[in-house]
Amino acid sequence: MKKKREYSTDEYLGMGMVAEETMEYGKAVVHRDISKEITEAMEFFPVITITGPRQSGKTTLVRTHFPHLTYYTLENLDTRALAEGDPVAFLNRHAEGMILDEVQNTPALLSYIQGIVDEHPEKRFILSGSNNFALLKNMTQSLAGRSCVFELMPMSLAEVGGWASGLSLDELLFNGLFPAICTHRNKPKYLYPAYIKTYIERDVRLLSNVKDLMLFRTFVKLCAGRIGSVFNASELANEVGVAVNTILSWVSILQTSYLIYLLPPYFENSRKRLIKSPKIYFCDTGLACSLLGINSAEELSTHSMRGHLFENLVVMEAYKSCLNGMKEPNLYFYRDSNQNEVDLIQLTSRGMRAYEVKSASTFATHFEKTLKALPTWVKHEVRERTVIYAGEMERLEGDILVRNFLNASTERIY
Repeated sequence: MKKKREYSTDEYLGMGMVAEETMEYGKAVVHRDISKEITEAMEFFPVITITGPRQSGKTTLVRTHFPHLTYYTLENLDTRALAEGDPVAFLNRHAEGMILDEVQNTPALLSYIQGIVDEHPEKRFILSGSNNFALLKNMTQSLAGRSCVFELMPMSLAEVGGWASGLSLDELLFNGLFPAICTHRNKPKYLYPAYIKTYIERDVRLLSNVKDLMLFRTFVKLCAGRIGSVFNASELANEVGVAVNTILSWVSILQTSYLIYLLPPYFENSRKRLIKSPKIYFCDTGLACSLLGINSAEELSTHSMRGHLFENLVVMEAYKSCLNGMKEPNLYFYRDSNQNEVDLIQLTSRGMRAYEVKSASTFATHFEKTLKALPTWVKHEVRERTVIYAGEMERLEGDILVRNFLNASTERIY
């Protein structure tokens, strides 16, 4: 039997454990679902790359998953100077390899890592970073075929089931699922405003040449007000007072820094999926609530965006489930010229899964209306149709399933 490692208080307050190890906080036990895939990939790749939003738990994940490797963060100026001054000597300091956090700060290291792992395939380098575009661009150029890339999002409901089940829906939406919140290391009223301030004043400056940060902040808040809506660049350009091309550039920034997720529309013709407008969602509902100026769970209960935020939660749960299992998401929404709409569609090798999302706690038969009609609208075989809502009554058999959102997530039906 594997001996369980002892953890310090600080580590217990950190993010999810991996492999055979677990970490307790309060009454919950946290696992990161993606850990199984990382463990398997280590057998085949000398370099593991983990990217994702800031504060999603990347650092804690790599440090707890690879305790035998020495950890360095390249946000530390002294470490960065050492690495840039003599990269070969720095990378060869440890025979077994090392962990390099925020590696996008020193992209030149990637070429040297390539040479080292080619000569010493037994070495392992674990890379992590928050800038998806910069990191993956340099990865493609320097470590193609040598690195397996993982994306770590904030916690899923499956990973914090015990903690989430103790909250009301409004509390869950307001709190969000960032690790610091789930492990009681921070509160929404402190974490999210600081996150937004740091993101805009620091990351945006590094990612682009945005000149007017106040306009960019306005743009981000307007995006939060459009959760679950089709993205319209022209409309946003008029409201913000900038060119459409500027809006498109800013949206790209939000994507590459994992602030938003764009859900593409479903079309039988796959080329149309690439040119039609997607729906916009945020990586976390707690962050979105802060941008919307929602200051408490009680305020959220009567807010006009409550239903949109619930949809955001469910869509992101489906997306996280795919990422954590290293599966291609193949997630879409359906809308036709008659304004018929299905909130979420997943294409699988065995057919289509369709989900209608409702924030109500009481089931109504009209929730099933579009799901019943969907097979007549699409050519794909509709394998499964499910209503996901906030109520307790469930139907687990029949043509259309009815599931509580927590059960749907913890049982990983996506």
